[in-house]
Formats: sequence, structure tokens, C-alpha cells
Amino acid sequence: MPSHTLRVAVVCSSNQNRSMEAHNILSKRGFDVRSFGTGSHVKLPGPSPDKPNVYDFKTTYEQMYNDLVRKDKELYTQNGILHMLDRNKRIKAKPERFQLCKDKFDLVITCEERVYDQVLEDLNSREQETLQPVHVINVDIQDNHEEATLGAFLICELCQCIQHTDDMENEIDELLQEFEDKSNRPFLHTVCFY
Repeated sequence: MPSHTLRVAVVCSSNQNRSMEAHNILSKRGFDVRSFGTGSHVKLPGPSPDKPNVYDFKTTYEQMYNDLVRKDKELYTQNGILHMLDRNKRIKAKPERFQLCKDKFDLVITCEERVYDQVLEDLNSREQETLQPVHVINVDIQDNHEEATLGAFLICELCQCIQHTDDMENEIDELLQEFEDKSNRPFLHTVCFY
């Protein structure tokens, strides 16, 4: 078992739905967790697929919420975006980009393969200082409310199992194989170093 609580980062594209749902559940279970996005901007569904609402990462969840209420409260209530933003603003003030965070984590969990690739690219471009390992794991989660919830519980269960291993470095591959078989989802795994 690791001698400390796992430091976990959960990463999706915009730090809105999937990473925030996992952040919410993991923090309630006592994990040291932060959440991030890797995109250049935050994108939320708009009135049509070709007209998303695009925000800078500096925009707070409260500002996004108020902007969408002003634009079309009924639409954004109906599609669940206002509910999601309300949850988000109770967890932290604004979305964060993974590439701008220099904190160190034991485990970085991404929610889609493109984000996994972006996280690996960023970690591999950093100067290695301590040679502390960080396990980067991808769990593909569709970007909708139901899948974000299911994926968050899967991520939480995975983190709990990893937290309770006697030797994370040697047991993680077998553990991930068990989770793949159980969930019928492919998991990607890479070890990087800080």
C-alpha cells in the first residue's frame, strides 16, 4: 500500500464534464485530487453542434453559468449544462489546463485517447528532476452526463484498488487487465517521470 494518499489528476478536454464528475466523486472519497483540461479553449454545447459556446480557461464557472442563463436559460437547463456548471463551481472556481500545472501526481487519468496523447506529450517535454514515476492511464469515457457518471465511479474504483496495492509499480498492469475485463473498456497505460 502506498505510504501516502494517492495524488490524482483527472483530465479531459475542457475540464467541465468527465474530469469534474470524477473530481467530485474522488474528493468525496478522500483522495487528493485535481482536475484539468488539455484543450486550448473550453467548449460547451451551444444551440447547434456547429455553434458551441467557447470560453477561455480563465473564465470562471460562475461567469459561464451567468452567460448561458442570459443566452437561453431554458435550453441550457434542459440539456443539463447549467446543472453541470453549478456542480463545477461548488468544486473549484474555474477550469484549469494540465499543461500549465507543475504539481506532481502519482496517477494521471485521462478520459479519451486524444487527451492521453496530449498529457504524455506534455509530461515528456518537461525537464526530469526527481525521476519520480507518474502513471498515466486512459479510460475512454463518452462526453455525456450519464457516461461521465459511470466513468467517474469506474475511475474511483480503480483509484481505490491502486491505493490498496502493496506494490503499485509491480501490481498495476495486472490490476488494469482485471479492470479491462470487468468493464469491457480498453485501458492505456504509460509510466513517465518527473
